[in-house]
Amino acid sequence: MSTYHAPLNDIRFVLNELAGLEQVGKLPGYEEATPDTVEAILEQAAKFASEVLDPLNAVGDREGARLTEGGTVKTPTGFKDAYAQFIASGWNGLTKNPDFGGQGLPQLVATAVEEMWHGANLAFALCPLLTQGAIEAIELVGSDVQKAKFMPKMVEGVWTGTMNLTEPQAGSDLAAVRTRAVPQADGTYKLYGQKIFITYGEQDYTENIIHLVLARTPTAPEGVKGISLFIVPKFMVNDDGSVGARNDVHCVSLEHKLGIHASPTAVLAYGDHGGAVGYLIGEENRGLEYMFIMMNLARYSVGIEGIGIAERAYQRGLAYARDRVQGRAPGLDNAAPTQTILQHPDVRRMLLTMKALTEAMRAVACVTGSAIDHAHRDPDPAARKRHKAFVDFMIPIVKGCSTEVSQEVTSLGIQVHGGMGYIEETGAAQHFRDARITTIYEGTTGIQANDLIGRKTARDGGTVARAILGECTKVAIELSKSADANLKAIGAELASAAEALHGAVDWVVASYGAKPRAAHAAAVPYLKLWGVVAGGWQMARGAQVAARRLAEGKGDATFYRGKIATARFYAESLLPQATGLARAIAGGSEAVLALADEQF
Repeated sequence: MSTYHAPLNDIRFVLNELAGLEQVGKLPGYEEATPDTVEAILEQAAKFASEVLDPLNAVGDREGARLTEGGTVKTPTGFKDAYAQFIASGWNGLTKNPDFGGQGLPQLVATAVEEMWHGANLAFALCPLLTQGAIEAIELVGSDVQKAKFMPKMVEGVWTGTMNLTEPQAGSDLAAVRTRAVPQADGTYKLYGQKIFITYGEQDYTENIIHLVLARTPTAPEGVKGISLFIVPKFMVNDDGSVGARNDVHCVSLEHKLGIHASPTAVLAYGDHGGAVGYLIGEENRGLEYMFIMMNLARYSVGIEGIGIAERAYQRGLAYARDRVQGRAPGLDNAAPTQTILQHPDVRRMLLTMKALTEAMRAVACVTGSAIDHAHRDPDPAARKRHKAFVDFMIPIVKGCSTEVSQEVTSLGIQVHGGMGYIEETGAAQHFRDARITTIYEGTTGIQANDLIGRKTARDGGTVARAILGECTKVAIELSKSADANLKAIGAELASAAEALHGAVDWVVASYGAKPRAAHAAAVPYLKLWGVVAGGWQMARGAQVAARRLAEGKGDATFYRGKIATARFYAESLLPQATGLARAIAGGSEAVLALADEQF
């Protein structure tokens, strides 16, 4: 069975050549992100991923997290020790505020590191992921007292954090949240209710867990405008920062899931024994607004999950194809009676598809991560505004398309293995099962798509969408004029795909108000269209840089030739999907509704 190796060559290329790591390192507050420092971080993260996390991945899948009779959770063998090593190495505070013990490094660097965690062991990586979002919310809208009380130990990682949104009657419809928060004379609240699907809602890693919980106060209006956000610690925190008495929040069960077995997905009961003490964050009835601080970061990170697990599936598939001897590949002038399956054309097609999709989404995510850093730290207000608009537009694409790619790539990974892929011992099936949740939690693909057509495209009349598409078209035009046959072919396909997307943007803007049901029926194809074209755009940029480096005689020529070859494969085998998706958006959405009316 193969082991995970962080794709450092491609990560370095994307960070430096496409995402502008050097420019990010010049932003105020990010001066510590020097090339030497970032290289050391990447090397150590890769080592931790391959030596500590990857060996536990199959163990966690087999053993799973277990709920004991006493209501505590036992995580799989080795996970608690791995978490202790994780926080001892300072990984938990990589991007966090140095005032609270963090290292203050850019999101772009964290993006690369997170991919390694997710690729090596997705179930493990979910715990620090949720803590990051909780820290972000408390820092941005919590009081000074709350920050001082909770953030240092959360940044260090000795306490973890969770998001508590979903209830049995309220899935993605948070207007249906019914957890109650009753004000007390001392300014605290008592919470009563139940939350489900709480990732790492209970664990044995840390002495405390800080839950961020959506609930309603007695005077709250109905709907999403009546939701408030509360800090509810598992154990109360004394004035000196020490852990005190047990709070009235308890894990009553763990879900039995398709995948990510090592990640305890808890059902939490609040207030069964007198009420769980909670602290209001910010103002009443603004909880959903605050929760989206966590949600946006989590959605971006889930997109990185998809990339990490896709990379892992590709590595396993490639290793198997290189070793598995079966059949005679057609068209080879070879006297040997059999070859490895890597010689079979269809296996090569599958592996190239896996590689190209993964590299494309990695580039899209890292370019978005760079924009996050510029949106936060660029000294020019106009530049911050421009980058923020790009980030807001791209997050549903990173989340929705990267996770959809993970479904395709992990499925192809099983197919490369043939019958052995369906057998658990090879490990290919685990990647497929683990990846399946990524298109569901933190907002399904449909929710991301609805956000993209509504708030991100139609609301401003397509202004941001067309601006981004304009940058893509510039690259296509440049490449179309190249004397290099590869670049010219890539540019021609990208230009055609960009033109198709431009027509789809126009259709969404025109249809969203006039034909809202038709627009929503086209939402997921529209999201996928953006993913296909955005990936092609970044692959084309990569090919352009690789060709320039080859002409200069710099760097690893084999790597650069591979980047160009993969980009051309993407352009000629995957980008043509754009015209079909565009046709389905403009011509098929109303037909979908009409046919559904007949059937349902």
